[in-house]
Amino acid sequence: MEALTALFVGFETALTPLNLLWALVGVTLGTLVGVLPGIGPALTVALLLPVTAQLPPVSAFIMFAGIYYGGMFGGSTTSILLNTPGESSSIITALEGNKMARRGRASAALATAAIGSFVAGTLGTLLLTFAAPALADLAVQITPAAKFALILLAFVTVSATFGGSPLRGLISLFFGLGIGLIGTDLQSGQARFTLGRPELLDGIEFVTVVIGLFAIGETLYVASRYRKGAADVIPLAEGAHMNRADWRRSWKPWLRGTALGFPFGAIPAGGAEVPTFLSYSLERRLTRHPEEFGKGAIEGVAGPEAANNAAAAGVLVPLLTLGLPTSATAAILLAAFQGYGLQPGPLLFVTSPELVWGLIASLYIGNVMLLALNLPLAPVWARLLRIPRPFLYAGILVFSTVGVYSLNNSVFDLLLLALFGVIGYGMRRFAFPVTPAIIGVVLGPTAEAQFRTALQQSNGDFSIFARQPLTAFLLVLVALALIVPAVLKARAARPHA
Repeated sequence: MEALTALFVGFETALTPLNLLWALVGVTLGTLVGVLPGIGPALTVALLLPVTAQLPPVSAFIMFAGIYYGGMFGGSTTSILLNTPGESSSIITALEGNKMARRGRASAALATAAIGSFVAGTLGTLLLTFAAPALADLAVQITPAAKFALILLAFVTVSATFGGSPLRGLISLFFGLGIGLIGTDLQSGQARFTLGRPELLDGIEFVTVVIGLFAIGETLYVASRYRKGAADVIPLAEGAHMNRADWRRSWKPWLRGTALGFPFGAIPAGGAEVPTFLSYSLERRLTRHPEEFGKGAIEGVAGPEAANNAAAAGVLVPLLTLGLPTSATAAILLAAFQGYGLQPGPLLFVTSPELVWGLIASLYIGNVMLLALNLPLAPVWARLLRIPRPFLYAGILVFSTVGVYSLNNSVFDLLLLALFGVIGYGMRRFAFPVTPAIIGVVLGPTAEAQFRTALQQSNGDFSIFARQPLTAFLLVLVALALIVPAVLKARAARPHA
C-alpha cells in the first residue's frame, strides 16, 4: 500500500503541464532516435547532458526516461521496414518483422511491435513499482564491503556479456577505471595520472568521455562504413493495425516476453539481448504455425519486442535501488544523477521521493504517449529512414562539440573530446565493447570509496571481505564469472575424441 500511495504522489508530480511536456518531448525524441540507425537512446541522452543541466532534476529525468523507452519503441520500425536494427536488442525483431513487411504485412508487424512494447512496458513498470521499494529496504542493510563486491560482480558480468570476447570486455573496463582515477585523490590530496596538466586535477568530465566514446566514436565508425545509395525502405501507406487473428496469436507472446525480459533486465549484465533471443526460441517451440518462422511469423515479432521493453523497465530496478547500471543508457543516467548531486540507491527513496516516484509515474504516462505516437504515425516515422545519413553525422558532430565546449568554455575539453572520439572509433573498429568502459568510468570512484570505507571499518584487515557471508558469496560469484566462461571455452576448443 505504501508503494501505491507513493505512486499517486508521483502522478501528481508527473501530471503537471511542464512535466507532461517534457515527457512528450522525451518519447518523441526517443522514437526519432530509435528509428534512425546508429544513434539510439544512450547516445542521445549523452548528447543532452550539457543541454539539460539547467532543468529541474524531475523534468530532466522524465525526459530521459521517455527517450529511453521511446528508443526501444522506435528501434522496431527500422528493423521491420529497413531490416537494419536501430538497437542490438532489435536484431531478433528484424528476423521475422522484415519478412512480414516483404509479404505486405508491414502494418501488422509494426502494430504487434508497438502494442507489445506498450503491454510489456506497462507490466514492467508495474513490477518496478513494487520491486524497487522492497529491494531498497533490503539494500539499506548492505555493508560497504558487500557494496564493493556487488560492484565488482557488475564489472565482471558486464565485461563478459558485452562484446564477443570477455578479455576485450575486461580491457575496456580497465580503460574506463583508469579514466575514473584521473584527478586528485580526495583522501591523500595527491594528483593521479594528471600528466602535470592543471586541467586534469579535477578529473575528466564524464560528459566529455561519454560523448567522445559514444557520439563521436559511433559517428566516425558508422560514417566510415557508409555506402552511398538510397535506403531500401519498404513503403508504408497507412497506420499500423492488426486483425483478429493477429491479436489471437500475439497476446500470449506479449505476456511470455514480459516474464522473460523483466528479470533479465534487473540482473547485472542481463540486458535486453538475451531475453529477446530466448523469447524468439520459446515462441518458435510453442507456435502452432512452425512453417511461418523464417518467413514472417507474427509471434517472432510480438515476443521479442515485449521482452525488449520489459527488460528496459527491469534495468531501472538496480539503477534506482543499488546505483548499479546494467546497460549503457543506465550508466549515462547514473552519471546524470551524479551531475545533479544525487546518488541512486536506497536513500534516494527517502531523500528524493518526488523524483523517484515522479519518474516511475512518468513511465506509465510515457507508454500511453508512445502507443499514440507509434500506431497512427507509423508512415511518418518510416519517411525519416530516407534522411541522407551524412546530414545526420554532421549534425551529431556539431551538437557534440558545442555541448562539450559549453561545459567549461575550454578548448582543452575539445581536445579531450577528439581524443576519446578517436579511441571510441578504434574500440569499435577492433571489436572492443564501449559499455564496460563507460560503466568503469561511472562506477570506478564509487567502488574505490566503498573499498576504502570497508578497510577503514576493519582497521585495514582484508579478511572483512571473507568474514561477511553476503560479501563472501558475491566474491565467489565474481570468481565463477571469471573462471566458468574460460573453462567452457577451453572445453569447446578441445578436439572431440
